[in-house]
Amino acid sequence: MTHPASDSVRESVNAQAAGADTDDRPGLITAKPVRHPGRWVALAVILVVIAMLVNSFLTNERWNFPKALEIMQQTPVLEGLWKGTIVGTIGSMAIGIVGGIIIAVLRLSHNPILRGVSFVYTWFFRGIPRLVLLAMIGSGVGFLYNKIDFGVPFGQQLASLMGLSSDFTFFTLNVNQFSSTLLAGIIGLGLSEAAYMAEIARAGILSVDQGQGEAAAALGMNRGQAMRRIVLPQAMRVIVPPTGNETIAMVKDTSLLSAIPVITELFYQTSAIGNRTLLIMPAFVAVTAWYLIVGSVLMVGQYFLEKRFGRGFGTPSNKRFARPAGAGGA
Repeated sequence: MTHPASDSVRESVNAQAAGADTDDRPGLITAKPVRHPGRWVALAVILVVIAMLVNSFLTNERWNFPKALEIMQQTPVLEGLWKGTIVGTIGSMAIGIVGGIIIAVLRLSHNPILRGVSFVYTWFFRGIPRLVLLAMIGSGVGFLYNKIDFGVPFGQQLASLMGLSSDFTFFTLNVNQFSSTLLAGIIGLGLSEAAYMAEIARAGILSVDQGQGEAAAALGMNRGQAMRRIVLPQAMRVIVPPTGNETIAMVKDTSLLSAIPVITELFYQTSAIGNRTLLIMPAFVAVTAWYLIVGSVLMVGQYFLEKRFGRGFGTPSNKRFARPAGAGGA
């Protein structure tokens, strides 16, 4: 049986505790957003600059946009865009990506000789400007070698010792003719790009947890199988963004093919038209527009590749830095 006095004491204690909780609880906070006047100033400056550019485009007849549009559609320019820029970019990046992955794997090899060879390769081609490299291919190699024989080393000596008429030469390359072709320029740009792609691929491979390779080895895969099936697919998440940047940069670097010299190239053709017609600025506008178009298409492709290979890794960047609900301010 419960005593009435104890019930009253218990009720009074509960009431005091409830009152204490109510008194200590803070009230509704009406926070005001932090003001950012610097953002408004920056916005005003940007709007003024945009207005000045638009005014220049509309009032300065020397831009001559109609003539620039006409230059963009001329046959030599379109041929230079297709052959020199697009084909040159695809070929150079194909050589660069494949060669870069191979060199990156060699850099991570346990064999010190392979590591040394790959290091010397990256050191050499990263240290030479591409313009100098292409100029050497276009002029220097042809000066050093009129032709290059591909076959067995010391084939003539071996043939004479064996009494054979053949000198074990399988193919002869005329260097003077080859050094001025688009293929020579693609090879030069590709060899240079492979040195940069090697460091990008190596960073991507090192970003994969070492336990992935150990798990692949536990499943019976050798080092090559683990690299192809396990490591490289995960490393693509890190490799794709800088590779996209390198591809866009290669589009612009194809303008250096004039050092070979390759005349079927976008910048060379627009410059030739500008110099011949004395419409220098419209020619520059035309080549700039084409580079922007090609770069924009590649940026869209890079976005979807990043989205594909980034599935399941962390939080998307647009959500990670999203403004919390209720936050304000300019």
